[in-house]
Amino acid sequence: MIGPHVTLLTVNHDLKDLQIIKCKPVTIKKEAWIGANVTILPGVTVGEGAVVGSASVVTKDVAAHTVVAGNPAKVIKMIV
Repeated sequence: MIGPHVTLLTVNHDLKDLQIIKCKPVTIKKEAWIGANVTILPGVTVGEGAVVGSASVVTKDVAAHTVVAGNPAKVIKMIV
């Protein structure tokens, strides 16, 4: 499930040459929940059954069955 106003970024500029654009996919696995107003940066994978809290900025991969939230998103707890 993906909430409203979610941004999935798949491109970014190269740090050494701003005229070069690098593309990396965003992967969202089965049964993951993405809250409203979340931003997910290029190359990030959200694991199966993971939950991303509203208004979070996800800069790193989210493990399966994990709840993350914040800016940058940090682990809140594991889902048992």
